[in-house]
Amino acid sequence: MKSLFRILVFAVAGLIVFSCNRAVKEEERQNVILFIGDGMGLAQLCAATGSVADALNIERCPYVGLMKTQSQDNYVTDSAAGATAFSTGHKTKNSYLAVDSTGNTLKTILEFAEDAGLSTGLVVTCAVTHATPAAFIAHQTGRENNEAIAADIIKTDVDVLIGGGRKYFESRSDGQNLISNLTSRGYTVPDSIWQIPSVLPEKLAWFRASGHMPGALNGRGDALAESVRLALNMLARNKKGFFLMVEGSQIDWACHSNDSLWLVKEVLDFDKAVGEGLKFASGHKNTTVIVLADHETGGVSLPAGDLKQHTVNIRFSSHDHTGIMVPVYASGPGASLFTGVYDNTAIFHKMMHLLKLKE
Repeated sequence: MKSLFRILVFAVAGLIVFSCNRAVKEEERQNVILFIGDGMGLAQLCAATGSVADALNIERCPYVGLMKTQSQDNYVTDSAAGATAFSTGHKTKNSYLAVDSTGNTLKTILEFAEDAGLSTGLVVTCAVTHATPAAFIAHQTGRENNEAIAADIIKTDVDVLIGGGRKYFESRSDGQNLISNLTSRGYTVPDSIWQIPSVLPEKLAWFRASGHMPGALNGRGDALAESVRLALNMLARNKKGFFLMVEGSQIDWACHSNDSLWLVKEVLDFDKAVGEGLKFASGHKNTTVIVLADHETGGVSLPAGDLKQHTVNIRFSSHDHTGIMVPVYASGPGASLFTGVYDNTAIFHKMMHLLKLKE
């Protein structure tokens, strides 16, 4: 009888230890989804909220902060230097991508995550070689060097890459076909969603356009939200966690063009993608969602509007970026870290902390 009792005690103790270890492992796993609305200042968000009856998904994020956007050499940053601050925690010159002011390589959070065994992904509506995504995955002193950026991209081990820019991988001046390189390394490189197998591939490089993807007013549909959903389904398979960057790239272009309708459509489209991230996070409690901008574009103000008709009078004071602070929204574990006022380089350090990555 005593022997049976001892066996039961050890069995229960073993279950407790197993459960505790399992809990610790679940707690240690962390996912971060970084949403970047390029050029999306507070006025752009207010323009979108004033144009619809329902609240935006972004408004569901309970924690809000303010971020300074200056680059190393300019009060008004460009997207390359802005994204480099997020991806590396360092200031650099405008047009520089994940290198310091002297051209030395800066390791990005995507590369830190890959080295730690986490899955990684980039989803954008521009070419994947454009400034913001490039700052997470390439190292160049010129943001316009699309072919060199594409060559940098294939040196990485990113798991999911979705956006435009196919021509920089296959119709190159050096004659190389980097698409073949990707397929030889185990990537599925589809021409359409119908070519993506029902059993999701281990790695995906989906170039949804030769150059940039169409705008929200020109037939892009729900491509961004659809791509985010696909990326999350793939990345979630890694028990160590993942890092995903999603960019609403063309908010910026709408503001450069001073196009009010395009601006609102791009913000609302971006917000649908944020909704996909928040939906995923609601079922995966170890996921932090961060929504921010690299800078404001257009010097937007809203001098008037109609609450009943859901219309807003949008005015632009510039065709370029401005140096105003931008809002940061966050939801999930550690979201309170994103309250207060801080520099754009702080985003990197906060995300590294959440992912338990060592610099």
